[in-house]
Amino acid sequence: MTVNTIIHGNCIEELKKIPDNAADLIFADPPYNMQLKTVLYRPNNSKVDGVKDYWDKFNSFAEYDVFCTAWLSECRRILKETGSMWVIGSYHNIFRVGTIMLNLGFWILNNVTWYKLNPMPNFLGTRFTNATETLLWCSKSEKSKKYTFNHHIMKRYNGGKQMTSVWRIGLCVGGERIKGTDGKKAHSTQKPEELLKRVILSTTNKDDLILDPFFGTGTTGAVAKKLGRNFIGIERDSSYIRIAQQRIDSIVDLWDEAQWVEAKQW
Repeated sequence: MTVNTIIHGNCIEELKKIPDNAADLIFADPPYNMQLKTVLYRPNNSKVDGVKDYWDKFNSFAEYDVFCTAWLSECRRILKETGSMWVIGSYHNIFRVGTIMLNLGFWILNNVTWYKLNPMPNFLGTRFTNATETLLWCSKSEKSKKYTFNHHIMKRYNGGKQMTSVWRIGLCVGGERIKGTDGKKAHSTQKPEELLKRVILSTTNKDDLILDPFFGTGTTGAVAKKLGRNFIGIERDSSYIRIAQQRIDSIVDLWDEAQWVEAKQW
């Protein structure tokens, strides 16, 4: 098993090739199954550039559940007894994913709310502005008590205060947002590095192995490298792989937090 690499292929088939108990952390940003059936417009009649990608389309909730059961089952096999599993989702899918995870034997340690500082408004005014997403932080089972949680590191990172389960982080915009040659965003659901920084810093140690079965444009791998961790990514879209590899290869310097070690006192 080669680390710090991106595997090109179907996530379920490629996950089957990874040995048991191999990963210290698995972070998954799966398709949300948004169920968008019509084009969305702003009040000025311009189109909303939402999630309409082929990889987010499923024929039914049942089909989506089968898909999630398959990849989550493989992830649980791959996860170490001392490891952590994180899954992010919106109201479209996170409740279904959470139910499947519990049925498979995962144990939910926290649900973390990502509060978006700059959410997309509800242009039609028919619902509240959707300003949050949910991350489920889980251990492999209820009996898995020795998972990594760097409480003191996160307290230090949070200015000396215990970090809560509400993370106020803006959407990925500006220079961090990767764009294609057409000037449009390269990936519709690119996550901000700050989000992955908190996940990885809190639940891994230096040189740990992080697996991301939906690698996209490589945020997990980029943050892992900046924090001195190892990664394996799985991605089926070759254009995303090219972007992710270039992004990761361009990283030279580590973040200061890469040198932080968990201790009882600072």
